[in-house]
Amino acid sequence: MSETEKSVTGGDEKWDLVLKPASAWFDLRLAELWRSWELILLFVWRDFVSQYKQTILGPLWFVLQPLLTTVVFTVVFGGIGGLSTDGLPKVLFYLSGQVVWGYFSGVLTATATTFVSNAHIFGKVYFPRMTVPVSIVISQLIQFALRLGLFLLFLAYFAWQGAGVHLSSSLWLVPVVVVIMAAQALGLGIVFSAMTTKYRDLRFLLTFGIQLVMYATPAIFPLSQARGQYRVLMLANPMTPVMEVFRHAFLGAGTYTSSHLLYSAGFAALVLLLGVVMFTRIERNFMDTV
Repeated sequence: MSETEKSVTGGDEKWDLVLKPASAWFDLRLAELWRSWELILLFVWRDFVSQYKQTILGPLWFVLQPLLTTVVFTVVFGGIGGLSTDGLPKVLFYLSGQVVWGYFSGVLTATATTFVSNAHIFGKVYFPRMTVPVSIVISQLIQFALRLGLFLLFLAYFAWQGAGVHLSSSLWLVPVVVVIMAAQALGLGIVFSAMTTKYRDLRFLLTFGIQLVMYATPAIFPLSQARGQYRVLMLANPMTPVMEVFRHAFLGAGTYTSSHLLYSAGFAALVLLLGVVMFTRIERNFMDTV
């Protein structure tokens, strides 16, 4: 549905707002989404507050989750497995991966259930449906900022201890890769959200798939240590350049090229466009399938 802000006269009736269904594949209604910024902020607050409502530690879980995972990875992969971390402190290496991957997977899993989780709202009143996944991107960005703050505290400590880590000239690319990461997660998430309206078991496949794909990124060991077919697989993963740029920017160690980053950006743009198109088509009649 779309809103048109103009007067329409029919007999003795006059309307200031007309709602019309989307009629074209690329009828994206971005202006309508922009006018709904207050509703987006309301959904951001809902997502942020409700996630850990009635929990003892509350927002502390935002930083405890990546921290506990980092401890496990440090012990299992860095200690027992003895995997290389490019000479970086193991805690910083694994924590940086969790900061990046946590945002990507958080946005992807949350947006993948947009239609199913919000059917009770969508069936009652009209509003731009895209406001929900956009609000998830923003609310997850708040969590990303908290985890980044935790990472910077550890970075400052290890730098003070003389660990040889340092900020690099790639620091200016961090906002770029955050946008790329958000676009990839949002695009893939709304593709899955459109598909799960008919195939609900895709939610379980997605949960398993995200964990599996993580091992095809430099979350466990750096790209420089990958060899043969496994290196090809990691380079094919569009999240690999994002993670490598992030580490190079903050830790001074990482393997990436401009072509790798352009590939990641191109994939993000393509999947986001595909996702938005699918989302706008499905939202017209998804209530018939819930």
